[in-house]
Amino acid sequence: MSKQYSRLTDPLVRDQSGNLRVATWDEALDVAAKGFKKAIDQGATNSFGMFSCSKATNELNFIAQKFIRSVMGSNNIDSCNRT
Repeated sequence: MSKQYSRLTDPLVRDQSGNLRVATWDEALDVAAKGFKKAIDQGATNSFGMFSCSKATNELNFIAQKFIRSVMGSNNIDSCNRT
């Protein structure tokens, strides 16, 4: 019998012990921004990558590559478009 999952209604962040807890959107976005900043400070040019999907819109794939190149400073982006 399969487990029934429901959709998340609030953002989740990890606390100091590694457990997920409910957070506000402002807190969750701050945590995400700090994570991206940490990746940039630790050399995201070589360590950060993104994979996009050919089923996404052209606009979404465009913004994904723009983000990875302009914000993260990496050219490590790939997609399943060539399969």
